[in-house]
Amino acid sequence: MTATTILIVDDEAAIREMIRVGLELAGYECLEASNAQDAHGIIVDQRPDLVLLDWMMPVTSGIELLRRLRRDELTRDLLVIMLTAKDDEDNRVQGLDVGADDYITKPFSSRELMARIKAIMRRSTTREQEESIEVGGLKLDPASHRVFVDTQPLDMGPTEFKLLKFFMTHQERAYSRGQLLDQVWGSNVYVEERTVDVHIRRLRKALQTDQRDCGLLIQTVRGTGYRFSTTGVCA
Repeated sequence: MTATTILIVDDEAAIREMIRVGLELAGYECLEASNAQDAHGIIVDQRPDLVLLDWMMPVTSGIELLRRLRRDELTRDLLVIMLTAKDDEDNRVQGLDVGADDYITKPFSSRELMARIKAIMRRSTTREQEESIEVGGLKLDPASHRVFVDTQPLDMGPTEFKLLKFFMTHQERAYSRGQLLDQVWGSNVYVEERTVDVHIRRLRKALQTDQRDCGLLIQTVRGTGYRFSTTGVCA
């Protein structure tokens, strides 16, 4: 079996070395880059399985590189864990909104990093094995990470995609904001419950086309949270 290849992107050589030693001891193959430009070249040329990406780097930040990766169809599904000293909630939300698969705050232990990497790789393997989900004219394809209404492709952010996927695989049940945070964002990510409302609004808007409004499938349950229901016809 081919070893998983991980690209470590950090402008501090000592941090790269510390991470690399731990990863290699765990059986991973490692690549290194000290800046976003070199990192992008390595990603395009060598196609690592996962990127550990530092947020704060000179010239081009990690978050700017992540935006670039998510815009490019060839790299949009690349697994990325943000590494940062930023522990503010707004920064965590921003990193996840842009498309980070996980977020870990410095300083962190090798044990925690390994656990996060294994969890991300498990989720990725499961996603690749999943089949498309279709409700009425709304179709979600986990493999290609695309959503369609009839044959029209929809544009939505990675968090909205994950939220829609959860709803479509858990229909006709009301979920609280706290439950949605745990299921979609992960129990190890600490953000306020109002974040859910923001993404529900974005998701409903993304599900609207000139012909149909599939945002109606996502219902507000007063006093509880939200529910995905086929009684809300995708009209």
